This record gives sequence, structure tokens and C-alpha cells, in this order.
Amino acid sequence: MLHARTSAAERRRLLREALNEARRMDDVLQFPGAFNPLSARLVEKHGFAGVYVSGAVLSADLGLPDIGLTTATEVAGRAGQIARVTNLPAIVDADTGFGEPMNVARTIQLLEDAGIAGAHIEDQVNPKRCGHLDGKAVVDVHTAAQRIRAAAAARRDENFLLIARTDVRAIEGLDATIDRARALVAAGAEAIFPEALRDLDEFAAVAGALDVPVLANMTEFGKSDLFTLEQLRGAGVRMVIYPVTLLRLAMGAADAGLARIAADGSQAGVVDRMQTRAELYDLLDYAGYNVFDDAIYTYRPPTQGGSDE
Repeated sequence: MLHARTSAAERRRLLREALNEARRMDDVLQFPGAFNPLSARLVEKHGFAGVYVSGAVLSADLGLPDIGLTTATEVAGRAGQIARVTNLPAIVDADTGFGEPMNVARTIQLLEDAGIAGAHIEDQVNPKRCGHLDGKAVVDVHTAAQRIRAAAAARRDENFLLIARTDVRAIEGLDATIDRARALVAAGAEAIFPEALRDLDEFAAVAGALDVPVLANMTEFGKSDLFTLEQLRGAGVRMVIYPVTLLRLAMGAADAGLARIAADGSQAGVVDRMQTRAELYDLLDYAGYNVFDDAIYTYRPPTQGGSDE
């Protein structure tokens, strides 16, 4: 009911604990991307380790392309809305940190205040591009390390997980990716997100070269194949994100449903594909609100067949 019962500090501590356990057991933590607070509850319902908040999804939600148009406050605000309704730790895409090192520091503190458990800062030039598109450019390693040092220095909760993303693979190759990842770890990164690696051998090479967890991005229609959990586990990956998957599923279903309504003049033919009223109410925990306090809270859910408009 209302917000998550687990505090933000506890969610950060639990993420650390889960990540340490994943490293000890050679396991992989899965983070599906939530496109709104309600979908974050679905992620929790299905037992995943955490929720991911994608910059690409956040941009798309605003009707914008993922080219660095969103602001730190927009990202922190939306990520906070998602984080506050789930007991799972939420990791957010903080792009380039939204400016110079002092801006990066402010971004990290905004995300801490929003209840986020961790974030990744990337080394693209600003404005950035989607990591799986061509034409990217990255800053030099000194500037990239400055961003990470600023983020590490700004952090007030030592359990806030700081992840460095590097997009250098598509520009300078695998060896440069490993060299840069080592520099970012030296600057304070506690996990590495090597974007757009080509195959499992590349993931294994990066994971084998580092003493911190490696995160894999299993985005559809990108540069990497869609590897299974077992394949990623074998390559030494310890965290995987599915950033746009839920949005694509939902939008695909919505598009098909709208086409059917336009063709048929009714939604009757797609009702069997919908989340039912009972399923929605269960996800929103209507029952919890109903028993909250009968003396001061008099809402009653509508009877079956009643309106929810």
C-alpha cells in the first residue's frame, strides 16, 4: 500500500548483499527495465533481483529520442516515482551525469534523495546517443575518470552502487575497453558496464580482466546477441539489464489492440489479451487500502462490473 515498506537505505544494502552473493556463487542478477511505477510492481511480482530505469525508456515515455535531451531533475523525478513503489533496489541510467564533474556530483545526490540504489555514468560526449547506434563519440579517459571520481566523492551512502559505463568498444575496440574499464575502477567505479560488446568471448575477456562485477545490456535490436542467463553466467557476467523490453512488449500489444479496435469498431476481440480488473487491483493492492483504517478511510472498491474510470 502506498510506498514501498523497505527503506531506500535498506534496498541499497540488500543490493550490495545480493551482488556479493552473486559473485560468490557465480550467479547473475537480473534487472528488467520498468517504464512506469506500475510496471515496477510487475517486476517485483515476478521475483527479479531489481528494477532498471532506462534513459532510453524515460526519453521515449516523454515522446523524445534518446539523444541526451532529458535533464537530471527529470530523470531523478521519474526514477524516484518508480523506486518508491517497489521493495526492490532500482538502478538508473544517469547518462553522462548531465554536465561537468560538479553536475555529476549533484546528479548522484539527487538520485540518492530519490531512493535509487545505484546508477551508471557513461563516457560518451554530451549530448550522448543510444549505445547501440552508430556514430558515437567518447570523451578521453581522463575526463571519463573525472566523472567517476566526482560521483564517488558526492555519494553520501556508501551502499549506493556506482557503475561506470564505457562505450569505447564500438570506437577503439576490445583492448581499449579493458584499459578504460581498469582506469574507471581505479577512479572509484564498483561495477563496469561495457556497452555493445559483440559476443560472449568479449564479455568473458572484460570480466576476466577486472576484479569488479560486469553488467551486460541485453537490449533488443542492438549490437549484442540476446544471450541467455546461463550463457552470461558462463562468461562471468554478474548483472544483466533488459532496459526496453517491457516498454516494447506493452507498446507492441497496445499498437495491435488499437489496430483491432479501429478495424472492428470494438475492443471485444482483444479483451482476452488484457490484464483483468482483478489482476490490476491485486497489483495496486486495493485490498490493503481497503483495510487500512475503516474509521478514517471509507473507500470501497467497486463491485464486479462497476466502473473504474
